[in-house]
Amino acid sequence: MAAREFRNKRAFFEYHILEKYEAGIALRGTEVKSIREGNVNLAESFARVMEGELFLVNCHIPEYRAGGWTNHDPRRPRKLLIHRRELDRLVGKIELKGLTLVPLRLYFNERGRAKLELALGRGKKLHDKRETLKKRSWDRERGRLLREKG
Repeated sequence: MAAREFRNKRAFFEYHILEKYEAGIALRGTEVKSIREGNVNLAESFARVMEGELFLVNCHIPEYRAGGWTNHDPRRPRKLLIHRRELDRLVGKIELKGLTLVPLRLYFNERGRAKLELALGRGKKLHDKRETLKKRSWDRERGRLLREKG
């Protein structure tokens, strides 16, 4: 079976990525089945500390088609599993420096466990986003010119 991986491309456009972390994610059975089918949207999601624990908020995992009455709420907050020491370090950085925890990708590791790659990010200003668009456009143009020259 091919490994499923879901990337949050929008995060790289909206934020300067500073540090990356890996966290487990507590899912229900129908959520896992829905993710394995290829249904997940990380674009508008973020991580938040609530009651001393880390949660993934606003991640959309659609209901499993064959789930019936056991289906889950598509936008429920999902607990992230991370070591206490790492969580304390993250909370300090978020509160002091005004950073945001953004999910970058959701994948299954070699043992079949769902993992979420999180990053500490600082929001980009409008001029930073324009610069990113210019760079992306130039890279695309340069690649096309190199292919034409052969």
